[in-house]
Amino acid sequence: MNARIILAFAIAVSATVSRPVDAASPSLRQGSIRMHAHGQFDVKIVPQTPDNEPARISGLMRLSLDKRFHGALDGVSRGEMLATRDATQKNGAYVALESFSGTLEGRTGGFALVHRALLLDGESKEWTVAVVPGSGSGALAGIEGAMRITVVDGRHEYDLDYTLAESDEASKRPSPKK
Repeated sequence: MNARIILAFAIAVSATVSRPVDAASPSLRQGSIRMHAHGQFDVKIVPQTPDNEPARISGLMRLSLDKRFHGALDGVSRGEMLATRDATQKNGAYVALESFSGTLEGRTGGFALVHRALLLDGESKEWTVAVVPGSGSGALAGIEGAMRITVVDGRHEYDLDYTLAESDEASKRPSPKK
């Protein structure tokens, strides 16, 4: 598929409002405090050339993701997307993995995100973005959660609902004075 079709698909998926993650999201740790982070991100999506015969034969689109997050989530993310579309260019699907490194509400570390979306009549359906279980590192070890992405007037925004292991929350609180 040519680069214009690939980019048109990526823009169509990212230009629609994601639905809140529901039953498809990982269950958040019971007894943990649910936290919320909001901000914006810039994204650069670049079509990639299939690098092996099975990839060429599949006809799937492959794209690299390069993101810069601002706000409560501050850092960079790199990833890969696989996508497909029908002849009408109105229906399709994508999956993606990305690896974030930076800070979340002042905690330094990283984690991975997994994306899945269907495109039906030009609109995203069943769009989920979830933190990959066990992928947290540094002060973000033990993170669980789900992200919603919205695009308004070309501006990408995220809402991340998450929990952290209790030890991470406890370490953030000041120690009592004696």
